[in-house]
Amino acid sequence: MKKKELAAEVIKRLKKEYPDSVCTLDVEDAWQLLVSVRLAAQCTDKRVNETVPALFAKYPSPEKLSKAKLSDIENIVRPCGLFKTKARDIKECMTQLVERFDGIVPDNMKDLLSLPGVGRKSANLILGDIFGQESYVCDTHCIRLSGRIGMSDGSKDPVKVEMQLRKIVPPEESGGLCHRLVDHGRAVCKAQSPQCEVCCLNDICRKKM
Repeated sequence: MKKKELAAEVIKRLKKEYPDSVCTLDVEDAWQLLVSVRLAAQCTDKRVNETVPALFAKYPSPEKLSKAKLSDIENIVRPCGLFKTKARDIKECMTQLVERFDGIVPDNMKDLLSLPGVGRKSANLILGDIFGQESYVCDTHCIRLSGRIGMSDGSKDPVKVEMQLRKIVPPEESGGLCHRLVDHGRAVCKAQSPQCEVCCLNDICRKKM
């Protein structure tokens, strides 16, 4: 089975298995997603969702958050870990968002990557979930499953995996596939103990062949 054919079959099966897959970060605006995805680095979405309501209630706009005391942001986001670095990036990101983009989250990769603390994974998530554009969110689940299944060559480099997926996954399916790979990675294709016997991709997975 060629990689494009494999990708098409994976998309079809995961759609059936996880028809309602979405980003599990609870946000109402694009700028809130920028903040939440930065906090989600090396932290669970559940913990982020428990933490950000207090932050967004106290600072309900990019402008207000950009003017917040760094120490105050640190205290609120402390439960998410690496709080000093994350708080600094959030404050600088919101400051530049206000100064350079009038508080409006940009809708293109180049401008998103120019914001402090925003990498390709975060930018892809914004482009896909907020703007409905082509997006390949190569987090740990996507990287692991793509390699195991055979859609990538097994590289652990997120940029390399993204570029490989771009060649075989239709743009309109990209965002949904990445969300479903996360759900499948959490539920079945786990890092240390994949449950191959109940996996809907068992017969086409490179790991099993």
